Amino acid sequence: MNGVHDMGGMHGFGPVEAEASEPVFHAPWEGRVLALRRAAGAWRRWNIDAGRHSIEQLPPADYLRMTYYEKWFASCIRLLLDAGLITPQELSTGRRDPAVPVATPPLTADKVPVAIAAGGPTLRQTSAKPRFADGATVRARNINPTGHTRLPRYVRGRKGVIECHHGAHVFPDSNARFEGENPQYLYTVRFAARELWGDSAHASDTVHLDLWEDYLDAA
Repeated sequence: MNGVHDMGGMHGFGPVEAEASEPVFHAPWEGRVLALRRAAGAWRRWNIDAGRHSIEQLPPADYLRMTYYEKWFASCIRLLLDAGLITPQELSTGRRDPAVPVATPPLTADKVPVAIAAGGPTLRQTSAKPRFADGATVRARNINPTGHTRLPRYVRGRKGVIECHHGAHVFPDSNARFEGENPQYLYTVRFAARELWGDSAHASDTVHLDLWEDYLDAA
């Protein structure tokens, strides 16, 4: 979807400031949010793409003022409510609603190391052949979906060159809508900076993006 989260190429936000010796967590509560997100996700009531879309749907002012883990926490609340895993009463009081049955959590402490190590691989098998060969010139489609997409606005309608493909992966746009994984080839595409931002960009600069087949047309 088009929103303030898609900041690539936008002016006015200043340079990206790298934090020297950045810690894993800036405060203990951030670690708890990560644990909460992992534990809640183990119920399999949503997927990673639906989770990302819930962050994109935060009000723009909230998205801009929130830190990374504040966004995660806010989206987790929304996901839990939408999935019926907590009730509005439980959220407001911080106490279990006695009218709601207690369920056994799918992710217990002993299972955490295995779950973390397994991750969430998105590579899938397909009998389809890739549409584009290495070195082919392609154009990113000019789409403006209302749902989740991983195609940044700043490359839509722009030409690039296929560097390689990475096999077939879960397509985030359909997965976020719970319409199936629709696995398709994922390509690394090289865009010249001047193709994206005009002659003011440095002639030798390039941007590499991993883009799914449905985002691309032959150019």
